[in-house]
Amino acid sequence: MPPPSDASAALDAELAALDALGAKGTWSFAGRELLLTNLDKVLFPATSPLAMFPAPERTKRDLVRYYAQVASVMQPYLADRPLNMNRFPNGIGQKGFWNKARPSHTPAWVGSWLNDGAERGTTREYLVVNEPAVLPWLANLGALELHAWTSGVADVQKPTYALIDIDPGTGTTWEQTLVITRLYRTALQHLGVTGFPKVTGQRGVQVWVPIEPGPSYDDTIGWVEKLSRAIGSTVPDLISWSWPVSERGGRARLDFTQNRISKTLVAPYSVRPAPGAPVSMPIRWDELEDPELRPDRWNIATAIDRIAEQGDLFEGALTTPQQLPDIG
Repeated sequence: MPPPSDASAALDAELAALDALGAKGTWSFAGRELLLTNLDKVLFPATSPLAMFPAPERTKRDLVRYYAQVASVMQPYLADRPLNMNRFPNGIGQKGFWNKARPSHTPAWVGSWLNDGAERGTTREYLVVNEPAVLPWLANLGALELHAWTSGVADVQKPTYALIDIDPGTGTTWEQTLVITRLYRTALQHLGVTGFPKVTGQRGVQVWVPIEPGPSYDDTIGWVEKLSRAIGSTVPDLISWSWPVSERGGRARLDFTQNRISKTLVAPYSVRPAPGAPVSMPIRWDELEDPELRPDRWNIATAIDRIAEQGDLFEGALTTPQQLPDIG
C-alpha cells in the first residue's frame, strides 16, 4: 500500500485526539479549535436485534467523527450557499427543529450571509460553510441534516441546479421508486442532459442537474415540472399530483416545487435522522440495477469506505454546468 498522504496522516491524528477526548473538551481540527460537549450523548438509539436491519447506537462523538472524515468531500457542495440545518440536539428520539438563522454563539471564523431582502419575521443572517472545520462544529450542535440553497450567495436569485425529487408515497415500493428513477435516466439521456443521482438515506432518490447561471427559479421549477409531468404520464398509477400526503392515495410525488428559492434538498453525504444514522449517498446510474441498492444502504459507519472505493461520484455536479434544453 502507498504511504498515507500528509492530509490523511493529519486526519488520523485528529481523529485519535477526538477518540481520546472526554465527554467534553477542546479539539483541534483543520486549523480550528472546536469546543465539543456531551460527546457521549446517544443521538441514534440502537434498534432491536430482531429488526430487519438492526442498527447499533450512535453518539454525538460518532457524528462529529463522521463529519470530520467527510468534510473535505462534502464542504464544496455547501460552500458559498446559505445553509438550512435540521437539528436534533437530544437525538432522533425527540422532535428536531429547523434552524436557518446563524446562532448567536457562532464563532467569528464561521461564514455568514445577510439576506438584505428578507421580509420582517424571516431569517436575515444565514450560516455559510466556508471551510471544512464548520462541519464537525455543526455536528456538535446536533445538526444532523445539512441542506444548502440551490443558489449561491453571489446571486441568490439564480439557481445553479435543477432538482428532481422522487418522493415515495406510503404505498410506493422500492422497486417502483427505481422504475420512476430509470424513466428520469432515460429522459435525461434523450435530452442530452447530465444528471447526478443519489439515494436520500431515507426512502427516495434525487437527481441534481447542474446548470449555468442564468435561469430563474421560475425557469427551473417550470423545466422540472414539464419533465416530471412527462414521466408521470407514462406511469400514472404510480404518481399523484396532489400535494397533501392524505390525498395522495399512497402514491409517489414528483416534487418539482423543491426548486423554489430557499427550499432545499438534503446535501450529498449528509446524515439523516433515522436509526443507524443513514447517509444520503451519490450513486452511479448503473447502480439502479444493483439488487443490493437501498435508499438507506450507507450510514456513518460505512460511508467513508464507500467514498474511498468510488471517489466522489457527485463531483461532476460542481464542474459541468449546462443549459437546460427546451421540453416540448
